[in-house]
Amino acid sequence: MSDVKAALALIKRGAEELLVEEELVERLQSGRSLRVKAGFDPTAPDLHLGHTVLINKLRHFQELGHSVLFLIGDFTGMIGDPSGKNSTRPPLTREQIAGNARTYQEQVFKILDPERTEICFNSTWMEPLGAAGMIRLASHHTVARMLERDDFAKRYSGGQSIAIHEFLYPLCQGYDSVAMQADVELGGTDQKFNLLVGRELQRHYGQPAQCVLTMPLLEGLDGVNKMSKSLGNYIGIAEPAREIFGKTMSVSDDLMWRYFELLSFRSSDDIAGLRQEVEAGRNPRDVKVMLAMELVARFHDLRAAEEARAEFEARFQRGMLPDDLPEVAVQVGQHGLPIVQVLKQAGLTGSTSESIRMIDQGAVRLDGDRVEDKGLVLKGGRTVVMQVGKRRFASVVLS
Repeated sequence: MSDVKAALALIKRGAEELLVEEELVERLQSGRSLRVKAGFDPTAPDLHLGHTVLINKLRHFQELGHSVLFLIGDFTGMIGDPSGKNSTRPPLTREQIAGNARTYQEQVFKILDPERTEICFNSTWMEPLGAAGMIRLASHHTVARMLERDDFAKRYSGGQSIAIHEFLYPLCQGYDSVAMQADVELGGTDQKFNLLVGRELQRHYGQPAQCVLTMPLLEGLDGVNKMSKSLGNYIGIAEPAREIFGKTMSVSDDLMWRYFELLSFRSSDDIAGLRQEVEAGRNPRDVKVMLAMELVARFHDLRAAEEARAEFEARFQRGMLPDDLPEVAVQVGQHGLPIVQVLKQAGLTGSTSESIRMIDQGAVRLDGDRVEDKGLVLKGGRTVVMQVGKRRFASVVLS
């Protein structure tokens, strides 16, 4: 039983909700290898750290001896997941889906063990289902139940359109669990409704209902919004080592701990020890370097991590940044804000004319690099370190 308790502790680390815990305990006690599923619609060409929250959890299951089913939603991707959307999402073409799926397969094994991973495509069973099969599948759910979804309910009450094909998405995702005979399905908190549809459909088809594990949505570099390429607040796992390191270092000290919990492979005890050291006076920047090194080494290698660290320290002139780097938030709007105004709003200059003068003098740095373009526009969704002269610094959250 102690082994089951330890396994359960690892599974629940960082998780939002486990349904139903008693059922999972029974399956763990059976001693058999569980079939653990997570689906990813290839809607963008590259994975980012937000995606890896689920993939890291899949790795935890692999470490416990279970089999991972990495599902690429090449069929559902052409429908478009309506979760959390306030408008109909345009579907992708088959060519876009195929191209994105290829990069997913290349990138996922930077985290998962290929020997314990089965790559699946839901077109394998969804396309043969055909029109008649889809109608039979739709008979297992009601419109009233669909409208229990928070995003659908809000759109319906607000008079916003809901296309019929959007109702099919949760059914297709649920049917994936039937076809794959999943014991456990992972998903973000915004996927809870879809995951529960999987439990319901498995019962309809005479299968044991899967357990559901939801993971939190990782905040992006702005510390506010979900990490997303469309918002520009992401760290892509295929980005150059320099970018991954620098972006990780731009995360706020508070958000750093959430990144440790959801992204690091360090033990919970190690992370708790680091937190205690920071509370006792250790510079949080030193600990953040450890996180940045770990992530770069995972997606590149240790040598690349060491080089990225050396370059970062050189750019910021080792020791020049103050330990108590102030953090300020600046609203830059949808189209961004000129750097001369950002400097003023961040309190680093007294006016836009002073901002211009300081740039002309070569006294302004952005993430360690000297700024020469007075017309530079800064977009939201990121955190940057800004410096004016030798003594004025700020970590500026652009949103």
